[in-house]
Amino acid sequence: MENNLNSPRVVAVDMDGTFVHSDNTYDQERFGRILKRMKKQNAKFVVASGNQYYQIRGFFPGIDESLAFVAENGAFVKDEKEMVFAADMSRVAVEKTVEICLANPEIDLILCGLNSAYCQRDTVSQEFLDFASIYYHRLIWVDDLKAVDDQILKIALMVPEERTTEFCTQFEHELKGFVEPTAGGHGSIDLIIPGCHKASGLKRLFERWQVDPKECAAFGDGGNDIEMLTYCGLSYAMANAPEEVKQAACYSCPSNEEDGVLEILDQLYPEMEE
Repeated sequence: MENNLNSPRVVAVDMDGTFVHSDNTYDQERFGRILKRMKKQNAKFVVASGNQYYQIRGFFPGIDESLAFVAENGAFVKDEKEMVFAADMSRVAVEKTVEICLANPEIDLILCGLNSAYCQRDTVSQEFLDFASIYYHRLIWVDDLKAVDDQILKIALMVPEERTTEFCTQFEHELKGFVEPTAGGHGSIDLIIPGCHKASGLKRLFERWQVDPKECAAFGDGGNDIEMLTYCGLSYAMANAPEEVKQAACYSCPSNEEDGVLEILDQLYPEMEE
């Protein structure tokens, strides 16, 4: 069956605050039904998250290799079983960032590598340890982050939430040209390679699939979703998203707690009579 004129050829969704509930669950049975209808119309589903690939694939047991992933805020792109792209942050950028963070004990950091994520012993808070255990399913503890031998995709930071803007401004100033800070909400900041974001990851997939961004839909709730929401022709900001994200999207939809993504996908890919 060909794709309906009113149905996007690709759907890209953020995870935290968008696709999954606050307890990291979603209606798997309902999504399974929607995904079957999408596949009948040759439509593709992309998981577009700032999180580690090894974590987000776990939300889709048994079907992860039939989906596409834009992970680590565009630094890691995979199409079903095939790796499409992996970023490589410069050693200078990594070392400068580590120096700044270790000099400021309010900042917790993780190096996000191609093979694993890395934390330095005795430098992070208990709150961050709890956070890391949830969001990093591959995590190695090291004595010196500067000595890590891996391809670094991005650097993830956790700062006091009320100081997020302040720290973003600091990193913009001190690491200009090396990294770009993007806020993910709740004190989370990703330092990414300039020009490497969710929209750039989607662009790699769209070119591979020969689809126009105007034919694609995106869902998000955070500042790191803005490029993706403006890139795709059809975009939805969650009801729980801040105003700047809603301004970037075409429409708003119900919150993640109300299964907003699934509500819209049921409309975009309705049940068809045989």
